[in-house]
Amino acid sequence: MSYVPVNDRTRRPVVQVWKVFEASTGPLMDADLADGKTSVAQLLRESTQILKSSSQSARLDAELLLAHALGWDRSRLYGDGDSEVRGEVAEHFLSLIEERRAGRPVAQMLGSREFWSIKLSVTPDTLVPRPETELLVECCLNLLDADRPARVLELGTGTGAIAIALATERPQLKIVATDFSEPALAVARYNAASYGLERIDFRFGDWLSPVADEQFDLIVSNPPYVPDQEWMLRKYELGYEPSIALRGGRDGLMAITRIVEAAPEYLVPGGWLAIEHGFRQGPAAARLFGEAGLESITTYRDLPGRPRVTEGRVPEPAD
Repeated sequence: MSYVPVNDRTRRPVVQVWKVFEASTGPLMDADLADGKTSVAQLLRESTQILKSSSQSARLDAELLLAHALGWDRSRLYGDGDSEVRGEVAEHFLSLIEERRAGRPVAQMLGSREFWSIKLSVTPDTLVPRPETELLVECCLNLLDADRPARVLELGTGTGAIAIALATERPQLKIVATDFSEPALAVARYNAASYGLERIDFRFGDWLSPVADEQFDLIVSNPPYVPDQEWMLRKYELGYEPSIALRGGRDGLMAITRIVEAAPEYLVPGGWLAIEHGFRQGPAAARLFGEAGLESITTYRDLPGRPRVTEGRVPEPAD
């Protein structure tokens, strides 16, 4: 597992970190921390309370960060809850909790995120892969014949999550993945190499510009689709990730519109386009697909039942 160190400029002395806990949950014994008497269970209990006001997964966040600080498997936290935690380990953990409380994604602090049963390195230069994007991978697999080679293009690859997931499921695919961020491409290449997937062709460039005159059986993208106003309201939550991978303009459709309008030229007859979008953007995405001349347009819902992925196909020539 790669490790993203805490920025020393953002770390505070442990006494100041404890003051955060005192303000939120009542005083704790500083002497216990100094003497190494703080237990695993106590740290989990107090840190979960701190994170409840800023995270919908407070307990999970606390467990992941404490296991990381201790160098343990997360399951060990349950069996060794009475174990004492050394002062320097507790200090490091509380620094992580403070960063999480400030909005930094857990995946950035751990340096990795699991997606499609694949562990991917994550840095501040990449979007943290979301569970809902697994629906996009599932849709792509359903569109491709499992026994037939095909060419796939992923636009805006980030960590390489989608391309790597498809490559692990279908070794016969020839995949090109593009991104406008060289640091993100470096992370994607590292992730692919970690799974022996050097056959993925990562290219630098703006959306379709790196693949001029090429055609594909499938184009897939999870583009930026957060409307500007929503991004401003969620800046606390999203501000640690690259805005270029999140902000989709005034209505969130800027990148989606550009991709849908251009994609048919880069698809073979009968080729598919599949795009992830915001849960309020399903009708608008379907309309854009229709205006681009695509057919068999379908929008799929994620696990909470929200419209999340739209696909469409380039018509095949009439016989």
